[in-house]
Amino acid sequence: MLFKINNYLLQTKLKNTNLFIQQIAKMNTYLINSDKYLFLKELGISELNFGVFDGNKWKSNGKVIIDILCPSTNTPIAKVQLASEEDYQRTLKYSRESIKIWQNLPAPARGEIVRQIGDSLRKQCENLGKLISLEMGKILSEGKGEIQEIIDIADFATGLSRMFSGSIIPSERKEHVLLEQWNPLGIVGVITAFNFPAAVYGWNAALALTCGNCLIWKPAPTTSLTAIAVTRLIESVLKDNNLPPSICSLICGGSDVGLYVYLVS
Repeated sequence: MLFKINNYLLQTKLKNTNLFIQQIAKMNTYLINSDKYLFLKELGISELNFGVFDGNKWKSNGKVIIDILCPSTNTPIAKVQLASEEDYQRTLKYSRESIKIWQNLPAPARGEIVRQIGDSLRKQCENLGKLISLEMGKILSEGKGEIQEIIDIADFATGLSRMFSGSIIPSERKEHVLLEQWNPLGIVGVITAFNFPAAVYGWNAALALTCGNCLIWKPAPTTSLTAIAVTRLIESVLKDNNLPPSICSLICGGSDVGLYVYLVS
């Protein structure tokens, strides 16, 4: 009996040791841990990333953690913890709270924030282009081109912020006129596909922000890292201007999370 117990303990110890070795080996296979991909850490990417930014903190309560794979080699880049319904409801709450603050800014002031976002992306264009190429599989020039498209639309939206105009219409009432004024929609949900992990969001975000809307971004799960990196840059710009970062929120997840975003927007 003693021999059987000792043999069982030995097998258990060996099994646990093997699991530990496998975990260490898997950790070392993540590209984030390679010196070749130091630009990932410059963008705020770590081995395990929360896929939710509610405007107050990066935190995800979802039970699903996925490996983000490089499609050309099938090698894991890093991990992302996806969102739960609770995360979505919290993100929506903070987004609604930030609407009045953002809408009450004059349009040219909102345009200035968008300009700063464009400049922040311009400084990281090379690194973001590399990330898109690594995560989505595009050639580097195409990855950088996506970021350039956001920069260009940010420049356009900045100019647009000083061009909002409404009609002045004669009224049938004496000494009265009718004024046409554009009002923001509120919260804009942006759901993006894997093949354009940054540009599609940028096209929508720059214009929506200039018009006074807040955003909730739900990217494709396979390109969550690009969304996290871009959102971190936007977060920094909003904080530098003493504005609530919940103006631009992020929630990574599958089709269930996409449905939540679709229904609210």
